[in-house]
Amino acid sequence: MMMRFDIITIFPDIFWPVLNESIIKRAQEKKKVKILVHDLREYTQDKHKKVDDRPFGGGPGMVMTAQPIVDAVRKVKGRRKAKVILTTPGGNPLTQKHVKNLSKEKNLIIICGHYEGIDERVRLSVVDQCLSIGDYVLTGGELPAMVIVDSVTRLIPGVLGKEASLQDETFENNLLEYPHYTRPANFRGKKVPNVLLSGNHKLIQEWRKQQSRQRTQEVRPDLL
Repeated sequence: MMMRFDIITIFPDIFWPVLNESIIKRAQEKKKVKILVHDLREYTQDKHKKVDDRPFGGGPGMVMTAQPIVDAVRKVKGRRKAKVILTTPGGNPLTQKHVKNLSKEKNLIIICGHYEGIDERVRLSVVDQCLSIGDYVLTGGELPAMVIVDSVTRLIPGVLGKEASLQDETFENNLLEYPHYTRPANFRGKKVPNVLLSGNHKLIQEWRKQQSRQRTQEVRPDLL
């Protein structure tokens, strides 16, 4: 099954340097994902291609208008069943659980917000889920959209290849990942823990679990 991403944005060109590199590029080449980026201005009914206006009630900045976004979503979606996501600081925090659920979808449509926000009637009309990638404000929703595409794509079967292990990754089982080491065994006086050199896989697994829990307790106790 191929997953399709449709991204609606006022800055379509910003995506290609990211989407045409590394794992996401290979996923497209292997026909695991299809990514389409749509210019929101092509859907506005305003003759000047305007997609924003002043907020009712006053206040700073501009608000993205409902018409072009709603029409774009409906046109892009057509008769397909697709989940529509709005990237916004006011959305649910994106977690690995969300990513796993999204990776099971066949079609995802992502709306990139901008300016002071989006007319609330967009959310009420066409949005299925609002997501935030952190408790901070960005200049737009393009970077969050890239994060969603990246995190979801790597979970699609066949994207990372047979050698990839997703079970021990950070946030699996609500734990951060254990420390990693590679050659050399002694780097400028800092040595690899002896257990990792022991060849005893049972002890190594126990050490990794203990380290994972300890790191979570120190850095992200909220996960426990």
